Amino acid sequence: MAAVAVQRDRASFMRIYDHYAPRLQRYLRNLGVPESMADELVQEVLLTLWRKAAMFDPARASLATWLYRVARNLYIDQVRREPHWLPIQEGLDRLDDDESSRLDSQPESCFDQDILKQAIDRLPPGQAKLVRMGYLESKSHSEISAELNMPLGSVKSSLRRAFAKLQASMRAPR
Repeated sequence: MAAVAVQRDRASFMRIYDHYAPRLQRYLRNLGVPESMADELVQEVLLTLWRKAAMFDPARASLATWLYRVARNLYIDQVRREPHWLPIQEGLDRLDDDESSRLDSQPESCFDQDILKQAIDRLPPGQAKLVRMGYLESKSHSEISAELNMPLGSVKSSLRRAFAKLQASMRAPR
């Protein structure tokens, strides 16, 4: 890595590339990234390595950790750029604003709640449970993780998939 950073050594870069490209590809595929997007992201990760090699600090992290973190961050950025992405917090803020601006006794409030409950009921049982725990019982992701003995990352990714399904379900004509 030092040779890439200081001397822009292409042979050293290619050794790093050959070693990490298939591993990064597997990592991204295990995150559920489609193969074509994973290929593009691996290329972007290794291009970032080439451009920002001087920023790598082996005292802070191993090269593998640094590359996987870059891959994860690029994937998150890619997902957020997709047109169907609705940041969860932004959506929750809008729901809070909508609810505070009208009385719960209004018919559309009950109607919206019924539609949401039906949409949650149509989710796979595990995802429905996570949504209920996180947003109806106001439990933090860490609390859900501890209570269900489930890795925190799995809780977050399952919730993200659940919200994507809810969003699609709520948009679909009924």
